[in-house]
Amino acid sequence: MERIVKERDRLVQRSARLIGMTGAVVALLCLAMPGAVAPATLVVLVPIFAVFGLLLDRVGRSRSLLWPPLAVGAGALLLLVLHLADIGALQAVTGVAASPTGLSTAAEIAIRILAGWAIASVGVVLTISLGRMIVLGVTFTVTLLSLVLTLADRPSLMLGIAVLFAGWTIAVVIGSLLNAGVVRAARRISNIGRAHRAERQASETEAQRRQGARLLHDTVLATLTLLAHSGVGVSVDALVHQAGDDARLLRQLRLGSTPSPSSSGQYALKPTSESVLGNTLENVKQRFGRMGLTVSWHGTGQVLLPSDVLDAFLGSLAECLENVRRHAGVAEAHVTITDDDTTIRAMVTDSGVGFDVAAIAEGRLGFKESVLARLREVGGNARVFSAPGSGTTVVLEVPRA
Repeated sequence: MERIVKERDRLVQRSARLIGMTGAVVALLCLAMPGAVAPATLVVLVPIFAVFGLLLDRVGRSRSLLWPPLAVGAGALLLLVLHLADIGALQAVTGVAASPTGLSTAAEIAIRILAGWAIASVGVVLTISLGRMIVLGVTFTVTLLSLVLTLADRPSLMLGIAVLFAGWTIAVVIGSLLNAGVVRAARRISNIGRAHRAERQASETEAQRRQGARLLHDTVLATLTLLAHSGVGVSVDALVHQAGDDARLLRQLRLGSTPSPSSSGQYALKPTSESVLGNTLENVKQRFGRMGLTVSWHGTGQVLLPSDVLDAFLGSLAECLENVRRHAGVAEAHVTITDDDTTIRAMVTDSGVGFDVAAIAEGRLGFKESVLARLREVGGNARVFSAPGSGTTVVLEVPRA
């Protein structure tokens, strides 16, 4: 959104610069026509026009509120010089000999172009916020007073005021339309982005559902079908081997892996003597992230463990995170992994409702069997620290070898 806002401001500024500088050039050409103003007056006006053009350029390049009032001030100064030339006071003010020639038709046209076109262009950039609209009111008032002073007692005064109102109105409308158009485009882009994300999520969910159904069909259901038919046509050894493959595949899925099939019923299940702890921890994190539990990891990055120890460690860790997800009443857990020469430790912490450890009934086997017994089978241990309303911390320990 911030990028869109910057692009909107850049578009509005460029529009104001183009409109303003075009108007300034047209007004100068009108004044440069033979007989429009005295040559000495034109000499005084040209440098002011140069400054006016530079300020309009800054209006088109900077978001600062300093430049629009300065540009309006330079435009008002141009109108003042034309007024002084009209009343014959230019020589007394500037010291330049300038015979009063009065305001010719070309000069009056140039004045209207200045007030209702070149100066009014700053209105394009003063419609974005309340603060800028206040500046818009002030600069419009200054321009109006300068025009009234310049064309005082002239029949063309009302025409000049009408042109000024029309020019400033057009500038404000252009700025408002550009602003509203960009905001509307940003809203549509946001809606398209949300629709795209929803469609992609739906597609991913459907793909996962199909993959899960295919995986279930190729493995567990096939094995169960053989068992239901008493393994007719299949040897006992082949049936045991197939069931073992299914068990290993389901264990990998439990730890967050996504095995890729090479063909129907054939999946990449290569046993390894050691596994990298860091990679599998990331799988567990992603798995619980998909279920709505944010897991923040701290400590050791990657540690090698024997496969049986790794299975017990990650299984216990996943069970602790599952308890957080189901019972803690929070959506975030912290896992800190530390290690030394002999032991790997994982500290699972949440800031949930907590519980009284001493009040847990002996018959409750969830933690006892799924965590503690699993770790002790590989020489590890687990400890629980909790109190009602104070969250829970579980420390898991396994030996390196």
